[in-house]
Amino acid sequence: MKIKDSRILVTGGSSGIGKAAAVLLSQSGAKIAITGRDKDRLDKVAAETGALAIHADVSDEKDIIRTFEIIKKELGGLDCLINNAGIGEFPDVENLTAEAFLKVYSVNVFGAALMAKHAAEIFKKQNYGNIINIASTAALKGFARGTIYSSSKFALRGMTECWQAELRPFNIRVMLVNPSEVTTAFANTERKERQNVPNKLTGAEIAHTIKSILEMDDRGMIPEVTVWATNPWDKKN
Repeated sequence: MKIKDSRILVTGGSSGIGKAAAVLLSQSGAKIAITGRDKDRLDKVAAETGALAIHADVSDEKDIIRTFEIIKKELGGLDCLINNAGIGEFPDVENLTAEAFLKVYSVNVFGAALMAKHAAEIFKKQNYGNIINIASTAALKGFARGTIYSSSKFALRGMTECWQAELRPFNIRVMLVNPSEVTTAFANTERKERQNVPNKLTGAEIAHTIKSILEMDDRGMIPEVTVWATNPWDKKN
């Protein structure tokens, strides 16, 4: 895929991995649209990157429909969807609730699926497109208190494989990125970005990964890639 002049939609683009991807891809000449629930933060990132800001919540199907209407009107179409928006809840098994499951799944699973649905409609008509789902190493292996979050990412990984099977005949690449721990605002109740730690990942490494797999010639695709910190146990950092 040629990044320059391509039209890319990044959900959860106002901070963390989404923001880093928007910055890097816009610097490479792409036309970027970002969505997010925090309008002030979204508008600030849009001003910094030249991206189109769409104040929208992926857990709200009406917002999703409106998002794609704006994309068609303002960008004239779409070449790539980056399903990055994600949240987490981490109760132990004795404190699991249906409400917590629904809160997380409405974004990480249902929202991602409905975003992909509308993107696929565009991509199938043009016989071309790219979907990148941002999962997690939690999609590969569960962990203590990870019942809700990890299972949501396992679901996203499974959906990715389903969409690959469905959409490859239409020249649509569906790719999964599994970041390890990244120092962002994720799971921070104050939604403030965490300070970078020298031996931990930042959004920049994941943005680089996204850009790299997109840049492969369209005849090839990387179904799944996992990014680990080289030495997260480094006692010097």
